[in-house]
Amino acid sequence: MNAALIVVAAGRSSRMGKQVNKLYLDLNGKPLLYYTLRACLASGCFGQFIIVLSPGEEELFRREILLPCFTGFDPVIAAGGSERQDSVFNGLQAVDPLCRIVCVHDGARPLARPPLFDRVLQEAARKGAALAAVPVKDTVKRVNEDGVVVETPSRNSLWLAQTPQAFRRDWLLDAYRRAAAENFCATDDAALLERYGYAVHVVEGDYSNLKITTPEDLIIAGSLLMEAGK
Repeated sequence: MNAALIVVAAGRSSRMGKQVNKLYLDLNGKPLLYYTLRACLASGCFGQFIIVLSPGEEELFRREILLPCFTGFDPVIAAGGSERQDSVFNGLQAVDPLCRIVCVHDGARPLARPPLFDRVLQEAARKGAALAAVPVKDTVKRVNEDGVVVETPSRNSLWLAQTPQAFRRDWLLDAYRRAAAENFCATDDAALLERYGYAVHVVEGDYSNLKITTPEDLIIAGSLLMEAGK
């Protein structure tokens, strides 16, 4: 399949309580981002890799991750923006126009399993847009600004969105351009396509595919990697 991968690695890491980008924090002896990229490469799905980095972190990425951890891996580097959506859009500009499918993955999801990328890509190739997600396990409450519960929606139709997410390149470009024209911002790429009428299909992911956001998440990820012998 002629597919490109955009790895978003330009976050601010404010909830980690650290000055350094969380993607360079130690996770069982390696930088967190190493595990993310290892899974992406192991999938064998992509003809082009684009890494979106915070401006000024290019040398840090090469010194801490690219040179010591990978051989013969030469991704395209794109500059991150002020918001995640800006970063993905910058990465999208670097995608080879011959790539039909574009996959977006959070650099802070180091536990995505390589086969998940293939499943999401195959669904996107068939239907145009797909994302990994898992069914909600807890009861969900919608709460108003006063902290009062106003609704308990049924869990049957609720899923937790993850990455990878994959889309036809022309659909993704269209959604991003329209969002920019409207100054509309979403928290993930699938939401942009939903807004503009594209059907996005769910591929069941893994509960272990957590996004590292807090120090507790880093501890859990380390334990899961040890259990997996990684």
